[in-house]
Amino acid sequence: MEIRTIRGVEDIIPPESEKFEKIVETFKSVVRLYGFKKVILPTFEDVTLFTRSVGETTDIVQKEMYIFEDRGGRKIALRPEGTASAVRAYIQHGVHAKEPFTKWFYIGPMFRYERPQAGRNRQFYQAGCEIFGIANPGIDAELIKMAETILKKLNIKYTLEINSIGCEKCRPDYKKKLIEYLSSKRESLCEDCKNRLERNPLRVLDCKNENCKKVAENAPFITDYLCNECKTHFEKVREILESLNVNFSVNPFMVRGLDYYTKTVFEFKSKELGAQSTVLAGGRYDNLIKELGGPKTPALGFAMGIERVMLLLKNNEKNRSGVFIATFGEKAYTEGLKIAEILREKGIYTEIDHRQGSFKSQFKTANRLNMRYVIIIGDEEVENGFYSFKCLETGKQEKIESLAELIARI
Repeated sequence: MEIRTIRGVEDIIPPESEKFEKIVETFKSVVRLYGFKKVILPTFEDVTLFTRSVGETTDIVQKEMYIFEDRGGRKIALRPEGTASAVRAYIQHGVHAKEPFTKWFYIGPMFRYERPQAGRNRQFYQAGCEIFGIANPGIDAELIKMAETILKKLNIKYTLEINSIGCEKCRPDYKKKLIEYLSSKRESLCEDCKNRLERNPLRVLDCKNENCKKVAENAPFITDYLCNECKTHFEKVREILESLNVNFSVNPFMVRGLDYYTKTVFEFKSKELGAQSTVLAGGRYDNLIKELGGPKTPALGFAMGIERVMLLLKNNEKNRSGVFIATFGEKAYTEGLKIAEILREKGIYTEIDHRQGSFKSQFKTANRLNMRYVIIIGDEEVENGFYSFKCLETGKQEKIESLAELIARI
């Protein structure tokens, strides 16, 4: 019997894995310019970490987490997101006592038991950033600008929505008004939202059910209930984003699906993804570190769905690169192996056809690999000390007299 991947889990093989690497390398190159350092976190944690951080009433905790008991009787969860683990590590290692502020990034798999569909698997990869120790709204704007830079470098078309969901001072008044409004529309809500009504009414605004969406359209705006501190903070974030030439719209119903957010929240979306339109999202979570046992510390971050970005990367974006060595004859093959190693030592991506197929089949392989150049070596070329050199982008072929000249042309 053939053994296949479990439903909701996918292999990422070439050429898709090349897209994956491009996204990761672009992400890392940008975030390092802003001072982020890599943190490597476990893929499973004590389940309490997520019930306390993500929120007991969220869909993630109630319906989507992979939870199991290990051989020691401990209740374990595969991580559904990265922020909680980063915060746990920040507290556990006493980082707050060593650094005035901290910038971390992580890349890795997350796990949620959801209905598999395009852009949503049960194991999925995220690249995320977390900032600890800075309350200034300028860092919110800078983080959003950095996220925009990543997507721009990947040529992703997006729209940016932002909101403020207030803090522990002003949110209770808004929740009270929201419950009053939603209670009057209770019969129009789905069963999940009826259950959320008293415990977590903000989640109703995030519901994907069409009836609930219609109800949410006329709900009171949270921005009308912000305290002076949150209002000033949000005004400053918008002001700085405008000065950084970041285009955005305010979505007063955006609340995000996690309980730990405070003040700024944001989402980069793409219409090309359909229902799963969010590509990158995040926000501020100023209370989470204290709630998990650390000192009161302002914090914010975001996560980017790598598979979702992969769906948006166009196949034709890949430029030709590298050198393919086509050889004909034993002497030519030996010479080709030597040249391949010399080129690799120079940092040039090089392939050689070890099968020594026909002229036609070797060029077919070079095109399949999207190579830019082909070096053609036959026994005649070896004996007479020259190389045939062809650019597959232009189709131009010429004779090169020396290896030094050959390297200079690549």
